[in-house]
Amino acid sequence: MHNPFRLVFFLSLLVTASGVNAQRPPAGTFPDRPLRLIVPFPPGGGNDTLARIVGQRMSEVVGQQVVVDNRGGAGGVIGATIAAGAAADGYTLFLGSLGNLAHNPALKADLPYNPPRDFAPISMLATSSFMLAVHPAVPAKSVRELIALAKASPGKLNYASAGTGSSLHMTSELFKYATGTDIVHVPYKGTGPAVTDLLGGRVQLIFSTMPPVLPHVKSGKLRALAVTTAKRAAAAPEVPTVAEAAGVAGFDVSNWQGMLAPAKTPAAIVTKLNRDVLATLALPGMTEALAAQGLESAGNTPAQFGGLIKSEIAKYTQVVKAAGIKVD
Repeated sequence: MHNPFRLVFFLSLLVTASGVNAQRPPAGTFPDRPLRLIVPFPPGGGNDTLARIVGQRMSEVVGQQVVVDNRGGAGGVIGATIAAGAAADGYTLFLGSLGNLAHNPALKADLPYNPPRDFAPISMLATSSFMLAVHPAVPAKSVRELIALAKASPGKLNYASAGTGSSLHMTSELFKYATGTDIVHVPYKGTGPAVTDLLGGRVQLIFSTMPPVLPHVKSGKLRALAVTTAKRAAAAPEVPTVAEAAGVAGFDVSNWQGMLAPAKTPAAIVTKLNRDVLATLALPGMTEALAAQGLESAGNTPAQFGGLIKSEIAKYTQVVKAAGIKVD
């Protein structure tokens, strides 16, 4: 059987080779052409929504268009590998997240990229909770009822994710481990397709980032049972946490996203991009635009973002080992 990561690895080599001779303008003239923001998932998911909100407003700050480039597949691995192998000139940026920067390294020893080695952190963008949402046909009206239903018929319920190793997959597996339930994993190539099938009743539940599911919860097309953070989400204060709704003490999973560049991007350009991102997040209406998607602004320094990535990799490596979570 062909190794999909080997193909991705060779693809990254080709991308790297094509960009080796790219001219690197001095920071004072950067940028003088459009920027590309790689999102490692298809359109329609939470990462894509955030990228388009930030990219549009960042264009105003930098004076150049920020073009979103969706490169989905393999739970974010393909897009991350392409971004890591791009020219280190500041013109290719990456929308990284908990899934592809911390969960994937914790789950897969043969990843074709290494976040601390292959990326230059620029800034975090946002944090949010995951939301446990079910199709209305599922009889459970609460997390306790869902757990009882799952335990009464092990392997009968199924959940959708954005792909094996994605943050949606990991959060769901942590829930199964914490509650002792057997719920079947149905991986998709992104959150958008997963939510589409959930709306159609082809899968029964999802632990999703909030932007793709919150509008459907508000319209009544999906039912929200809980959020995964220790505190209730400001965007849906009526929805309880998993800990309070099911008595699962200590259950606390926060999602986060940030912007990165390929490693070896000149420090002056990284510093400028950091200033641009922070200025973008501070623009009028940005806090409200993010809040409407269940997101909270979370800009910080490159050093702080890099420290978070390393600490999250260490944290989830321990979680994967303790819970016996394996990619399927």
